[in-house]
Amino acid sequence: MITPFTIAILGGDGIGPEVVAEGVKVLRAVEAILAGVRFDLVEHSVGAGEYLRSGNPLPAATLERMEEADAILLGAMGLPSVRWPNGVEMTPQIDIREQLDLYNGVRPIRLYHELHTPLRGYSANGTGRRIDFVIIRENCEGLFSERLTPRPVGRDFETDTMKITRRGAERICREAFKLAQKRRKLCTLVDKANVLPSMAFFRKIFDEVGRDFPEVKTEHVYVDAMALFLVQRPDSFDVMVTENMFGDILSDLGAGIVGGMGMAPSADLGDTYGLFQPSHGTAPTIAGKGIANPIATILSVAMMLEWLEHPETVRGACLIQSAVERVLENPAHRTADVGGRTTTKQMGDLVCQALT
Repeated sequence: MITPFTIAILGGDGIGPEVVAEGVKVLRAVEAILAGVRFDLVEHSVGAGEYLRSGNPLPAATLERMEEADAILLGAMGLPSVRWPNGVEMTPQIDIREQLDLYNGVRPIRLYHELHTPLRGYSANGTGRRIDFVIIRENCEGLFSERLTPRPVGRDFETDTMKITRRGAERICREAFKLAQKRRKLCTLVDKANVLPSMAFFRKIFDEVGRDFPEVKTEHVYVDAMALFLVQRPDSFDVMVTENMFGDILSDLGAGIVGGMGMAPSADLGDTYGLFQPSHGTAPTIAGKGIANPIATILSVAMMLEWLEHPETVRGACLIQSAVERVLENPAHRTADVGGRTTTKQMGDLVCQALT
């Protein structure tokens, strides 16, 4: 009995198609090892390139096809040179999160080799302190909540509202606690509750939800302090939960301490849909050069397989994770972003060869 899974493939813009191609290569390689599952891949055009072709970066028909899929794999979308009339870049990836209610942004941050980090005294093999934590980012509210609200014309100021609802805070905090329960049982709220009433409200909800998880230790850290602590002592954190904009910023900082955005996978999850993508953007300056790091995309494929929750897809996720670990433990296997010469395609091939 074969269980089919339909995967919507969105290469997008810039380096997106290049790294997605390596993610698909690894997915096909692990599919050949697994028993009883099949992946039917359906490609869709989205992003700035699609806007230039059709006038819409996220066609309604494409969104409908995404809703019909079992999971979504995305490369990256948007280009600095392609903007809306009000001057902001196109962000269809945010539109997807909001329209599919993908409120749970999961951003794992893990160091795979000591050569990848600018910090001293950290390693991935137990000889030094380890960097291994997860940022849980609320994806559908916060400072992004009213970005599409029409603005009065002619005024000499603009405002953005940080919106925190009880429903939004409760569900994201609950997901963070559930994950911490499976890991090292520490959950940290990152906020700015000393200044912002919205953050004080978020903290109140976090503490209420935490009472349902008595075995999980909790702590509160202001976002500015967290920016300091992630450089000074990143090994002291396990799961942290935060607002949309704070999570956006801290995800990049977290990636920076483990080698850069090419090492950082992510998942945008809702109660029905799941989208998986590298945390990086389209990087148009290196697009087409074959030097982009596909590891974040490959690890996002592993997250996708785990989320599908079939025994064989879960096994596939473990196989990919182990293969990445084996490849990256060799210091010669480094793409340009971490000081090496391994190409995008070579890195994908290495991971495929390491699958067992």
